[in-house]
Amino acid sequence: MVYSLSAATLTIAAPLACDTSPAQGSEPARAPSDVLVTGADDEMLVLEVTPANKIVVRLPRVEVGQGITTAVAMMIAEELDARLVDVDIPLADARTKGNQYTGGSNSVVSLYGPARQLAATARARLVTAAARRWHLPAWSLRTGNTTVIAPDGRTATFGSLSASAARIRRTSVSAKPKPASRHKLIGRPTTRIDARDIVTGKAKYTGDLSVAGAKPTVVARPPTLGGKLVSVDDRAARALPGVHAVVKVPGGVAVVAESFHHAFQARDALKTKWAPGPLASLSDAQIRSRLKAAVPHLGSPPRGSTQVEAEFEFAFVSHAPMEVLTAIADVRAHKAEIWFSSQTPTDARDSIASATGLPASAVTVHVLRGGGSFGRRLNFDAAIEAALISKAAHRPVKLMWSRGDDIRHGRMRPASHHRFRVSHSGGRVVAFAHAMAEVGESSGKKGTANQAAFVRPGRAQAAGPLPKRSAGNAVSQLASASLQVAPPLSTSLERGDPHRDAAADRYSSAPLEGAAGLPSDSGLYNFGRLSGDSGGIGLAMPLGAWRSVDSGMVRTAEEIVVDEVARSLSKDPVAFRRTALRSKAVKAVLDKVAAAGSWGRAMPDGHAQGVAVHEEYGSCVACLAEIDATDPKHPRVTKVVMAADVGTAVNPRGLQAQLMGTAVDGISTVLQAGLHIDRGAVREGSFADFRWARQRHAPLHFEAHIMPSKGEPGGAGELGVPAASGAVANAYARATGTKPRRFPLNF
Repeated sequence: MVYSLSAATLTIAAPLACDTSPAQGSEPARAPSDVLVTGADDEMLVLEVTPANKIVVRLPRVEVGQGITTAVAMMIAEELDARLVDVDIPLADARTKGNQYTGGSNSVVSLYGPARQLAATARARLVTAAARRWHLPAWSLRTGNTTVIAPDGRTATFGSLSASAARIRRTSVSAKPKPASRHKLIGRPTTRIDARDIVTGKAKYTGDLSVAGAKPTVVARPPTLGGKLVSVDDRAARALPGVHAVVKVPGGVAVVAESFHHAFQARDALKTKWAPGPLASLSDAQIRSRLKAAVPHLGSPPRGSTQVEAEFEFAFVSHAPMEVLTAIADVRAHKAEIWFSSQTPTDARDSIASATGLPASAVTVHVLRGGGSFGRRLNFDAAIEAALISKAAHRPVKLMWSRGDDIRHGRMRPASHHRFRVSHSGGRVVAFAHAMAEVGESSGKKGTANQAAFVRPGRAQAAGPLPKRSAGNAVSQLASASLQVAPPLSTSLERGDPHRDAAADRYSSAPLEGAAGLPSDSGLYNFGRLSGDSGGIGLAMPLGAWRSVDSGMVRTAEEIVVDEVARSLSKDPVAFRRTALRSKAVKAVLDKVAAAGSWGRAMPDGHAQGVAVHEEYGSCVACLAEIDATDPKHPRVTKVVMAADVGTAVNPRGLQAQLMGTAVDGISTVLQAGLHIDRGAVREGSFADFRWARQRHAPLHFEAHIMPSKGEPGGAGELGVPAASGAVANAYARATGTKPRRFPLNF
């Protein structure tokens, strides 16, 4: 059911009202005549139709370039028969209840039903209001272009009907969403509603805001991870023009100044002495060695079988979103107001309250669009730090982490080591074993380090069954401190607590589902007996969920192994996959890329094709990549063809952009982009040495095929990373005749 109250603005919330305290409400203050009705479901969506004929839905997600505001606007416009330009999707402030989590490729999946139902109910009320005004049967009216239209041609804008529609309790027409067969906008390639604002500079990011009194702020940080300040001489810095304050914070020494130019000058003038961090004795070689030793042993292979064995290493990787972390904070004695881009604003508000000693009801978090994230904005390090600086400096601040700050002290995808043994007999795989170890964050402070953990909410089936969760863990999936690893094939790798003592290198070695040796009845491939195990090492370093989380490593490695098994059996990689894949949908996307990409065509020496598939979030994808590796140290991916089945693709153009982004991610992390650890410090500090793919590294030809489907939407934002990574690695292997084992390859 949907309820609304009478007002000059039609406001509809789904499905029921709840008792959210006005003092802690998520929305900006409204005039007394405005209506605020909060739904009791997880999304708590509110739809307004203003007298100016604008439709407003405050979105409980963050826009970080993935196009969720456009997708939701399309859902709303579809059900209302409104013009897309009449739909406004502002971002909601942090709420006290409901789902405001952006991640796990879950936004379209979770909003598709509630948003459409919300708009369908609004349309039914508007039509009923028009029928009563004109004394016509409601069934005789139609809607279009944000108006209600009578058989004789009379029209009424939604805005002109909003006051009377808000009073309607029982509609005269159906309030059910349209069937897919009647969709005119959903499923049509559509340009983003914010595209013009982005390219003209009208779109506002945190750094663009002018908050009264908020002064530019930067922080001097230690050279090593977790280093501590021993002493600071700030006299020279304070004497510089434009400097307002110098304060100590847990992460270093903050400088508040009239401009960022002044702030950086003063930061560089500080004379600091640092104690090394807890990892000062560790570098890449030792970390790799400890990870390899922490991988659990594989069980015995079936008798009489032939083995294909492989081990893989993946380096740490920075998120490096194009917009650096920025947060504005105004902390007073009895309240605080924060502006920043956050995927987890409710968790951020609670942690900021705890850090500043304020009740959560006294903290307001305004969510702004972000210039990229890839998982980085799940964490709110910068917002907490800005709040602490504001409190210490007794003034509002605009804190910016430089690119070097975030690469050297921000969160990163953990390094991992993978061990495989695949057994085949009689031309088919009879057992598949995969064990791994991953770096876990061994310690940290509430609201910052503990955020390294990530559990995908409501995760759809991936390569195997859902990871098992304890009852307690299931209740707090969004902020859980136990990280669950994407399952290899049909096994479920579940890691133990990554926050235990750093000395406990093995923190999980329980056998996983399928380890008993029974034939598998689920999973991406029909590979007989499936087993897996996981271990890890705890290190005091900042980690975080990176786009596709563990699937980007787990499934990439598995797809490389699948190619090597095919080679061992003297079978074509595509043909071998077709015989082993369980899902018709996965076979279909594989067939699509093989046909569209001319799989198997003759290529010059040093050139080759590679292919890989992935299934997760209720969706599946295949990728074919072509590479020029005539210079193995400087390979170039020349062509990428992808095909995805995500159920109903709300905006195919947006999905194609997502797939293109995942292809660049795969090219980067497989070929050249990673982080080195040198004696407890991150070596890289900018895009000059963190070698993310540039335009010159991008494929000369890219195409993405969206498979037709009338099913419910699946997840798509992270889907393509493992397939693209696997395809690039397999293409490189075939072009060079090598077996890639350490990623990135040229590191």
